[in-house]
Amino acid sequence: MNSTGLSASPRTRALGTKTVGPGHPVYVTGEIGINHNGDLDNAFALIDAAAEAGCDAVKFQKRTPEICTPRDQWDLERDTPWGRMTYIDYRHRVEFGEEDYRAIGEHCAARGIDWFASPWDEEAVAFLEKFDVPAHKVASASLTDDDLLRALRATGRTVVLSTGMSTPKQIRHAVEVLGSENIVLCHATSTYPAKAEELNLRMIHTLHEEFPNVPIGYSGHETGLQTTLAAVALGAVFVERHITLDRAMWGSDQAASVEPQGLTRLVRDIRTIEESLGDGVKRVYDSELAPMRKLRRVKGAVAEAAEAAGTTGPRGETREPVTV
Repeated sequence: MNSTGLSASPRTRALGTKTVGPGHPVYVTGEIGINHNGDLDNAFALIDAAAEAGCDAVKFQKRTPEICTPRDQWDLERDTPWGRMTYIDYRHRVEFGEEDYRAIGEHCAARGIDWFASPWDEEAVAFLEKFDVPAHKVASASLTDDDLLRALRATGRTVVLSTGMSTPKQIRHAVEVLGSENIVLCHATSTYPAKAEELNLRMIHTLHEEFPNVPIGYSGHETGLQTTLAAVALGAVFVERHITLDRAMWGSDQAASVEPQGLTRLVRDIRTIEESLGDGVKRVYDSELAPMRKLRRVKGAVAEAAEAAGTTGPRGETREPVTV
């Protein structure tokens, strides 16, 4: 494995010092986005919550406002927590600069958690390249931006690609532009919050089948935790959920975000699920031997030694474990 995100296995990727893919712990990312509302103290508190919950990383969003905001919207006024201001001024108000991200990097390092971001334009990619981030993220809204995808591919870093609001043809094209060798592909539904009936979690299996050399993850925007846990049970090896200090806070993403207590439960339950999934090899566990002796009236034709090992054939012959 090397710093570019490539590894010996076709379905694993490096994100910093950690490996994402089958056989490795699910990589859990707390999406801060702009839920910090431009306040560095809020960002620090969210980083703390993610670290205490056991997340592997937090993620931000990085935009160059003059590029990402349509010119005809610059001067539109809107009410904000900081008073009435133009939309372009608001976009600047919620962006962190280089000094802020230096402080964020130091805080994350102190808490033992990584950070990266979704750049929304090529200048934002160049900005993030000033930092040793473990990966870059492509937001679903940016999946069709070929120039941005090429700029991200040129960094050589692992790229996490969300697939919300996109057709199969658009997804295939984006994978071709990025190259499949250093990406993580995330199923997503880009509604905030997303309805359960529109999550379509079986797309995780579809993406597995269509992109056999790519790790498949899940970026969730629903309320509640159970559907994200189901995504892990279906094979997602990377999970991302928006996080907030309080869902009642001002901001468009807050309502579809997970509060600190919920985030702690989510990470805890993900770890339980991945442990319980096992390896698919049927065996008789030592803990089952006493109940077997007590409850099984007919021992059957299987020899006791082989039965205890859990590796017996239909006629009692010893066999290697069989994946079922």
